[in-house]
Amino acid sequence: MIPHSVPRVLRMGPARLTAGLDHTRRLDLPAHRTLHGDQVPRTLDDIIALVEEVDMRGRGGAAFPFARKLRAVAEAARGGECVVLVNGAEGEPASSKDAMLLVRNPHLVLDGAVLAAEALNAREVVLATVEGEVAKSSIEAAVAERRAANVAGAAESRINIRVVGLQEKFISGEGGALVRAVNGLEAVPPGRKRRASTSGVDGLPTLLSNTETFTQLAVLAELGAEEYARVGTSREPGTTLLSVSGGAANAAVVEVPTGTPLINVLEMCEAEIGDGVLIGGYHGAWLDAETAISAIISREGMKMAGGSLGAGIIVPLGESTCSLGEAARVAAYLAAQSSGQCGPCRLGLPDVARALSALVDGSGSTDSIRRSVRAVERRGACFHPDGTAKFVLSTLDAFESDIALHQEHGSCGRPVRGILPLPEREDEPEYRLEVDWTRCQGHGLCAHLLPEFVSLDDYGFPSFKTVPGWMVKEAGRAVDMCPALALRLAQAH
Repeated sequence: MIPHSVPRVLRMGPARLTAGLDHTRRLDLPAHRTLHGDQVPRTLDDIIALVEEVDMRGRGGAAFPFARKLRAVAEAARGGECVVLVNGAEGEPASSKDAMLLVRNPHLVLDGAVLAAEALNAREVVLATVEGEVAKSSIEAAVAERRAANVAGAAESRINIRVVGLQEKFISGEGGALVRAVNGLEAVPPGRKRRASTSGVDGLPTLLSNTETFTQLAVLAELGAEEYARVGTSREPGTTLLSVSGGAANAAVVEVPTGTPLINVLEMCEAEIGDGVLIGGYHGAWLDAETAISAIISREGMKMAGGSLGAGIIVPLGESTCSLGEAARVAAYLAAQSSGQCGPCRLGLPDVARALSALVDGSGSTDSIRRSVRAVERRGACFHPDGTAKFVLSTLDAFESDIALHQEHGSCGRPVRGILPLPEREDEPEYRLEVDWTRCQGHGLCAHLLPEFVSLDDYGFPSFKTVPGWMVKEAGRAVDMCPALALRLAQAH
């Protein structure tokens, strides 16, 4: 049985990154070599030429040209030491493709990483993934298999391969945060932009890309540019991996040639579009139902549809859930994922989440949300505030009819079913505000500070809603500022 945390694999077109997975849970080293053959080392110039011929891009979201990364690291190293860093720390709750590769096809990941390391004369390959997950155990076992077999002779024996486990957070997969974590620091984005290609692991030039990127490199080297480009579009040849979840009856990692219609993928996964489809994850954008039906799976196709393919995350909503409530859940989660390094993130994102939550119960407005978003856009120390702002603004544009129902009736009539994937938050309990009625004088300051969680009756006395963990600091502020010292904060049971 495949672990429940690793979705099934489906495909359209040729099996490349998912070859062999129809018949086995995990490809061990002998099975991998039978399927893909022995890896042939290549020079850096050969690899760059291959990558440029198919215009291979990173598959972590930014779609940065991989050849430019290779050149940048080589130039920074100037014949000295460098490191290859594989980003397998998917902090994005809706993404599962990297975990699938690490669990089920780990040697293809290692083939690509070692190929790049040999060409760059790197001293080390570091694979960063989530501590305690099946993916980490699988890649550690694959490294041990290779050491036992002394794969690729002296060249691979010379390169140290190290697996690092990280705490799973949304921001831990950001490049700067990943480098900091591997270097033993807190996994948060650095306060200022620092390129890994110049100074990364141990301060050395570092080739940093995500798991699928290195797997694509291994497949490209195996097939050659001409065969690799036999599928896909002329501008974006090859296949890509998609994580499909949400309202899909068959959640899966799907390998498809670029140029495949999105609707074909949704039908394969038995997914209802409902009010829309989220593309590119929680820093991505919504496509409404009409747009989703005609959208094409490619960077260019998604851009034309008004979205971004990003890391290949596709989350259809389905018909049964409240779209606005689902978006508010995600906004609250993103606010709680702040690294707390700057005001726009630490203070601004909770404001955005509160404003969207107010819209769900009909008490808010789109104008207040846009004002909150303007306070965080282009002001953060990292991309997290901008990515969250993009998601929230896209929600307002995609769900206008649903918003109108909430403003008029306080609800659209559908429950919030939790369709959008979020991690379990057992470590983030809910809280409640309690009042000493012998002290309360009906000042109403608590309702002013926490309007979404405190309401006043006709006499100015408060009643309370449960306070989520991500709002506990603001609730504590309301307690501290109560003029009558009548409030206290307790954990809800």
